Amino acid sequence: PLHPWPGLTASVCNLRPTSRGSIELTSPDARDPPRIDPAYLQTDSDRAVAAAAMRLTRQIAEQLEPGLVVSEHVPGAHLTAPAELAKAAGDIGTSIFHPAGTTKMGRDGDAGAVLNNRLQVRDGTKSGIIAGLRVADCGVMPNITSGNTNLPTYAIAEKCARMVLGQE
Repeated sequence: PLHPWPGLTASVCNLRPTSRGSIELTSPDARDPPRIDPAYLQTDSDRAVAAAAMRLTRQIAEQLEPGLVVSEHVPGAHLTAPAELAKAAGDIGTSIFHPAGTTKMGRDGDAGAVLNNRLQVRDGTKSGIIAGLRVADCGVMPNITSGNTNLPTYAIAEKCARMVLGQE
């Protein structure tokens, strides 16, 4: 719901987070939900970026039209220490719904790579794959792009389609 007063919302985003979450199966039954831990703000670097971003947002707000009343609703102007700001960022932060790197593509021998260089899902053996199963979305990117993931995902899907059709 909207607040009953006029205002604006400032939002910040760390485009290069260093924290890494995980997705784990909870049982052999594919119908059971996985355990998802986004591990937001788990590194010192990510907490420092969050605190700095909030301080910069406050500096920008101070430069708004002088006739406007600048007040901070969330997280609250009383929070000023880096640790307080980082905690507040964790309390109010959310995902921006562009997960990347969840199914990393990589060379043979890369323990973190779920996919081979043809976007085929590895079966856990040294060189085996799960026949007929590929991933063609931004999950294959080792890191999220510094912009929208839509067009890079189109490029990945187009490349995958050519591989499936035997054109590559």
